[in-house]
Formats: sequence, C-alpha cells, structure tokens
Amino acid sequence: MRSFLTMLGIIIGVAAVIILVSVVNGYMSTMIESFTSMGVDRINVSVNNMSSRSLDPDDMYEFFDEHYELFENMTPSVNVSMPLKNGSETMSSTSIGGYSEDYIDIVDYDIAYGRSISYADCEAERNVAVLGYYTALELFDNANEAVGEKIKIGNNAFTVIGVIERQDEDELEEGGTDDFIWLPYSAATKMNFSRNVSSYIITSRDTDDTEECTEAIESFLYDIFKSDDFYNVTANSSLLDEMNEQIGMLSMMLGGIAGISLLVAGVGVMNIMLVSVTERTKEIGIRKALGAKKGVIMQQFVIEAAVTSSIGGVIGIIVGALGTSAVGGAIGINAVPTLGAVAVSFSVSVGIGLLFGYMPASRAALLNPIDALRTD
Repeated sequence: MRSFLTMLGIIIGVAAVIILVSVVNGYMSTMIESFTSMGVDRINVSVNNMSSRSLDPDDMYEFFDEHYELFENMTPSVNVSMPLKNGSETMSSTSIGGYSEDYIDIVDYDIAYGRSISYADCEAERNVAVLGYYTALELFDNANEAVGEKIKIGNNAFTVIGVIERQDEDELEEGGTDDFIWLPYSAATKMNFSRNVSSYIITSRDTDDTEECTEAIESFLYDIFKSDDFYNVTANSSLLDEMNEQIGMLSMMLGGIAGISLLVAGVGVMNIMLVSVTERTKEIGIRKALGAKKGVIMQQFVIEAAVTSSIGGVIGIIVGALGTSAVGGAIGINAVPTLGAVAVSFSVSVGIGLLFGYMPASRAALLNPIDALRTD
C-alpha cells in the first residue's frame, strides 16, 4: 500500500502531462483543419480607395497577369447588403457577395445543378446568381428547381444559373455554410453604386512562395498609394504559422504545469525511500558485514526507486491514454495520446525516481555496519 501511494503521485503526474498535451494537440489539429479549409494558399488584400489614388480591378488583373508564375487565381470581393426575396419569402441573413469566375476554384466547391459564374457574366455585368444549397431549398421547393428561376436582391432581379453542392453534411441552417449567393463582381459593384473594389482574394501557385507573392503585391500597392497605411495584405499561411506557434507555446506551458506534479511525486519517492532506509538499517548492516560494498547497497535502493517510478509511469500512461480519449470526447475533438508526450513524461518519471532515490541510497551506503547492527 505504501509503494502504491508512492507511485500515485507519479501516476497522476504522467497522466496529467499526457492528457493536457494530447488534448491541446488535438485542439490544434482541429483548428488547423478548420483553417486549412479556408485556403492556406489564400492571400487577402484590402485597400482604402480615395478620389486621388485608387485601385481599379482592371489594374489588379493586369498585375495578376504579369505575375502568372506566382499566382493561380484571383477575384475581386464585393459585399452586398441587401434583402433577398422570392415572392413573399424574404431571407435577411444570407451572405451575398460579388466574385469572378475564379472564386469557385479558390473555395474548392462543386456545382450541383447548372453552372457557375463565367468571365462573360462579369464582363457583361449580367444579373445572374449562384445559390448555396440551403438558400436554394429555402427559396424553392427543391434545389434542382432553382436553376432558371428569378430572385430579387434589393430592387434588382437576378436569374439563378447554378446551385452549389451541399457543404454541411450535418445540418442545413440559416446563416450556415450553405446560406450564400454569388454574383458577378461587376454586377455587385453596380448595385452598390460604386465601381471601386476594396477587397481581393488571390491564391499562390505554391504555398512555399507565399512570402514572395505577398511582397510582390505590397510593392505593387505601394507604387499606387505611396503609403502602406492605405492597404493591408494578409496571407493565411502566415496566420497559420503564428497560430501554430502560439498553440505550441500553450502546449509546452500546460505540460510544464502538469510536470510540477511529477516534481512533487519525486519528493514523495524520496521520503518513502528514506523511511525504507531507516526501517531496514539492520538489514543493511548485515549485508555490509557479509561483504556488500557501498556501490552494491546504493544500487539496491536506486533500483528500488527507479522500479517504483517506472511502474507508476506505465500505469500513468494507461490512465493518461484513457483520460485523453474521455476528455477529447467530452469537448468534441479528436484527441489521441502523442508519442512525444508519452516518451517525455515516462522518461521524466524514471529520471525523477533515480534523482530522488539517490540521496536515500547514498545514506544507506554510508551507514557504519556496526552502528547498523546495533539498531533495534
């Protein structure tokens, strides 16, 4: 029982390290998957157009064509804040945006019915629309019946030319990932009574070239605005790197906090071993009287401490693995014990056993055999 209580601190410490580190890593993986779905190769550009200095979509497309070796897709992004109507049906939370023909490749969606926006639609400023799956179901009885029908956005009539495949497999809901409308960006700017476009989305051909792409865009914009206060260029890959760094620091911090319990457990190992040395003083005296050297006595107690810590470490790994699955399931993330957390926590537990077992072992090895034999 005393040995088990000694191991209990090691068990709790190892389990705590494994659970905390593994859950944080699982959360990080979930965040990375969510962030990656937004496009790691995506670069978001926003500008503040002025009467004296402004960025025209044609100028942006000219720059894009000149650097085709760096960039793969580009679209202006125009937000439209107008109510959506179909007869008596009104939808106020639907996301409505104007984009180019490249947008469907940028977001990597597929068409379920009809077609997507084309270059000709943007050039001719056609009043055509592509609906998200939820939007199509809400406005019409069936999504496949939406193509060719008319809808009204504000006071403007649009013809539905396509419906995007369903994105959310769990639930279709208002304001969700399937509640949107795409328009040609030229038609959207006309609706906003302004030809200025303040946002663009660009994708790089290679994520390794994101920094070079960002520098090229910033240089181009600086030549137009003469100040970096009038534009902002943000690469999703840089945000992802920053997020990974912050979550990695959080993981190390939580692992360190959990590791304090291992230090406390080491003190418990030392105390129990000191008690063991005191109780077995006569045994030590007999062994030394029969010829046992200091190194042999020390080895005996160091091995006892290491074995106690190792057994506690193994039990802690089992408890940590079960605890990780339970905590991950409770908070809804896929958390699995990481090899690094298991290896580090077990190694530290064994190391603590050796470290804190050394002083009691040294004390036992230095006992005078005559004094030890006299001990009651």
